[in-house]
Amino acid sequence: MKKNRSPWIHQLNHDREHVALKEDASSDVVVVGAGIAGISTAFFILRNTDKAVIVAEKGKLAHGATGHNAGQIASYFERPFSELCEEFGIELAGAAQRDVESAWQLIDLMFTEAGLTIPLARFMGQAGFTTYDQIVRHLKDNVYRKKAGLRIEEFRIADSAPFAGSIPKEYEGFYTLVPQSEVLDLLQTDNRAYVASLSFQKGCLNSALFCQEIFQYLRKAYPDRFSLYEHTPISKIALHKGGAILDAGKATISAKKVVLCTNGFEGFTIINEGGLAVDAKFHHYVRGMVGYMSAYLEPMNKPPAAISYFPPGNFNAGDPFAEDPYFYLTRRPFDFMGNDHMNLISVGGPELSLSDRDAYDGDLEYPDAEKDKINAFVRSTYDTAPNKEIDYQFTWHGLMGYTPSGVRVVGEEPKNRSLVYNLGCNGVGILPSIYGAKRISDILAGKKPDRSIFDPRE
Repeated sequence: MKKNRSPWIHQLNHDREHVALKEDASSDVVVVGAGIAGISTAFFILRNTDKAVIVAEKGKLAHGATGHNAGQIASYFERPFSELCEEFGIELAGAAQRDVESAWQLIDLMFTEAGLTIPLARFMGQAGFTTYDQIVRHLKDNVYRKKAGLRIEEFRIADSAPFAGSIPKEYEGFYTLVPQSEVLDLLQTDNRAYVASLSFQKGCLNSALFCQEIFQYLRKAYPDRFSLYEHTPISKIALHKGGAILDAGKATISAKKVVLCTNGFEGFTIINEGGLAVDAKFHHYVRGMVGYMSAYLEPMNKPPAAISYFPPGNFNAGDPFAEDPYFYLTRRPFDFMGNDHMNLISVGGPELSLSDRDAYDGDLEYPDAEKDKINAFVRSTYDTAPNKEIDYQFTWHGLMGYTPSGVRVVGEEPKNRSLVYNLGCNGVGILPSIYGAKRISDILAGKKPDRSIFDPRE
């Protein structure tokens, strides 16, 4: 067993002062949760409105899912895009996909306005496939992307694949047959089980470090309108007409709006003046998945990368939304113990479901069984040098919030519009969190948003 040790938290300023709320306070808006969703929400509300914002965090800034993720930026949903089109309609699903992709520009805006200098890598990412079913499912997504007016993702299939000549006619023009060597080069593997690759924009970012630097900017840019209180758990949110009271133990916070940027497992109660319907609904909005990741160092002789690998078989069907459970790998420069000439190879994939009655303990040791799954993947697919022993410098796990629909919840609670949501990372949370933050700021600025698949439902 190893401790839960994240490379992203390793890079934070551990000497920073942490201020807890010790007396009653009031604000126009209280944001609950200081991860990437909460800090981004505070950024856009402060930027786009004249409202004062308090961020309340039960632990420390960016030490939850934001500090225990894979650090990969991706614009896809965990559910197949074709499924979203069939459930919500092509127009709404296409608009949602464009909304998520728009967050690339929002990240640029945040970097520019806050003067950030932390590493942000952007490149063409890859996904690798091993089976006919995987390939057809993703080709179907490409067909729906075209129907929705979205850019088609580049699909390459090995001409030596046993099914290369029997792919249905409806997918002609959505893929190219190439030598398998081209597929393997893109996937950076010599594992010949992989017979297809899909290329699309990805990136790498330490989202915990991003939150820390945005916080420092907000504190300087909006000293009279922004406060962050850490070690300030909220136990109860009492909603009334036109506002809310939050119980923070030793103190209370009154606000006109409360924005929940949480994973749904904080243990607080929401009391609406009309009853407990909001509380019951909220605690079924998000369920928990514990994701396991490991990382090791190698010489910095390759550029940043992010690759997903869909192996044959079902290695760990922890998530019912993931029809094809997969491993994901990122590579980026990483300064470790004064050595700034190393790449960090981060790998994740194994997940375990957590019911909403179970408590997640971030201090639990990392199970050897999960590390062994990752190690077996690395040795079979990425780092296949014989007799080489891999020294994992970091092994970590994090609690991710999944909504029942697999789609983030962003918007006002219909039963009481004093309550607003930006929650549900659904495994790929950086871009949706930032888009959700901008959408929340538009709502609080009085703009009526277009109907969206992100809207909270009755």
